[in-house]
Amino acid sequence: MGLTIAQKIIRDHIVSGEMIAGGEIALRIDQTLTQDATGTMAYLEFETMGVSRVKTELSVAYIDHNTLQSGFENADDHIYIQSVAKKYGLFFSRPGNGICHQVHLERFGKPGKTLIGSDSHTPTGGGIGMLAMGAGGLDVAVAMGGGAYYITMPKMFRVNLTGKLQEFVTAKDVSLELLKILSVKGGVGAIIEWGGEGVKTLSVPERATITNMGTELGATTSIFPSDEITRDFLKAQGREEDYVELKSDCDAVYDKIIDINLSELKPMIACPHSPDNVVTVESLKGTKVDQVCIGSCTNSSLYDMLKVAALLKGKTIAPSVSLSVSPGSKQVLSMLADCGALTDILASGARLLECACGPCIGMGFSPNSGGVSLRTFNRNFEGRSGTADGHVYLVSPETAVAAALTGEITDPRLMENMPEVIMPEKFKIDDSAVIPPADAETAKGLKIVRGPNIKPFPESIPQADILRAELVLKVGDNITTDHIMPAGAKILPYRSNIPYLSKFCFRVCDETFPERAKAAGQGIIVGGNNYGQGSSREHAALVPLYLGVRAVIAKSFARIHAANLINAGIIPLTFENPEDYDCLNQSDILCIKDIFNGMDTGKLVLTDEKTGIDIKLACSLTDRQKGILKAGGLLRYVGQGGGF
Repeated sequence: MGLTIAQKIIRDHIVSGEMIAGGEIALRIDQTLTQDATGTMAYLEFETMGVSRVKTELSVAYIDHNTLQSGFENADDHIYIQSVAKKYGLFFSRPGNGICHQVHLERFGKPGKTLIGSDSHTPTGGGIGMLAMGAGGLDVAVAMGGGAYYITMPKMFRVNLTGKLQEFVTAKDVSLELLKILSVKGGVGAIIEWGGEGVKTLSVPERATITNMGTELGATTSIFPSDEITRDFLKAQGREEDYVELKSDCDAVYDKIIDINLSELKPMIACPHSPDNVVTVESLKGTKVDQVCIGSCTNSSLYDMLKVAALLKGKTIAPSVSLSVSPGSKQVLSMLADCGALTDILASGARLLECACGPCIGMGFSPNSGGVSLRTFNRNFEGRSGTADGHVYLVSPETAVAAALTGEITDPRLMENMPEVIMPEKFKIDDSAVIPPADAETAKGLKIVRGPNIKPFPESIPQADILRAELVLKVGDNITTDHIMPAGAKILPYRSNIPYLSKFCFRVCDETFPERAKAAGQGIIVGGNNYGQGSSREHAALVPLYLGVRAVIAKSFARIHAANLINAGIIPLTFENPEDYDCLNQSDILCIKDIFNGMDTGKLVLTDEKTGIDIKLACSLTDRQKGILKAGGLLRYVGQGGGF
């Protein structure tokens, strides 16, 4: 039986376990990346491990999230991360150099390598044939220390592409079509491989858009073949030596196969407040638009920006629309300026933002009250934009430009013919904003710089055999990490200050939660399906830990968040009978006994002391995860000799 692309990379990197779907495997990690919203905590964790130097082939610390410096907090975190990178052997990408995923694709990613990053959109690297996965900061810290990355061996899905995209139909529309087919939880537990003759019609930036958006399916990662198109991209970046060919075997076996004819696709749009709430653009014709944002790690490549510039050239945006453009990297911005495309963008009335994540994480450029914002981003969760009642739609750059020019949702196919965009044979190479680490000898004398906003890692406690606690919060399906621990300009600067950050935990769902949870001492949260979808931010586990949450019971969990809960020492449990969710009410006192035996058998019983009913729970843990929980989290487990 042949192997898929992902299985071949796993085979070459597996440290323990077997490639049997559903079993635990450990992978050797070649590269890591962090960004500043999650990086500070990851490096505090790394320091705790006592490792003198990173042991990966390459690790890069990016500053791209908290670039708005309205106080000392973000600047202090940047200096801390830079000092850690210099001392411990990481490359440091300075603020303004670009979004981690875009820059990593341009300058560092290599086909066939493994990459984990403390950002859920790390699968962008799958666009050049990397096995690239989002992970919690603690898992990244362990990998930097030379430890393996543990995951459940995924199932293999394949999407066969045929045909060729029509004018004004884009890679973003391909992603939205798959989200319409599978939903935000349809890829959970799977790696999505893209293949078929249609793949040859897609450039690397287009492939990267698709693998980036695969995160919204809940997939472990997404991956494209590494072929001549990949070689051309790497050659243009001056990195042809990094190219290796990667393709699946002709007799590879897949758990699910989906066929998409590119020629039949139309421009698509994801409506509020979920990436899978997808309809055709033409079906929303005439909807008034207040704001348009072009950029993010999904659609900020030079290819995207050149198309935007060509469509805006000689035109002026509608008076009722505010348009922002955020190039994905300094390379993109510099090349736009050199060829005159930046002038065309600015002349249209667009506002140029920094090469950073910006509006995608609510870091500036929030829409007006009740405003409609069309964004080329990957998420449109409620409140994520920074405006609680904002209505955010996800679209392609072409659809975004059409709306900016007309002031309403407009099918871009109604515009004049798409101008031809020719990609350069050679990109402008300037790595001056990437600071290399000190050599090992010099590093010994370097000091780490810590600002006053950096607080200690929250204290976890070993799992007890009995848990009696209040049900401090009950929530529904598809609770995101933005619900649990919001982002935005007012909150992100405190990502290294868990006590302060705790004031905002779950306030989107219940403003009284932080105070109630803290007062309860110990708490249990109950959720619905796909609990913890979205960002890889481990703060969505660390902050509830600080507030006393000891267990989360849900119908199902998102992969990264379940791992983050375990790493923090919080036990994730699922209902054996999902209908039992309806039997529990907030403020009930719940009791779970004989937890250690239940971990071994995979079955536990919860008693609701208010109603007297017993509810059967499932507990699916590996031996390693049991050890982590019993120790009180991954840091304690490693410290007690549990190993990497």
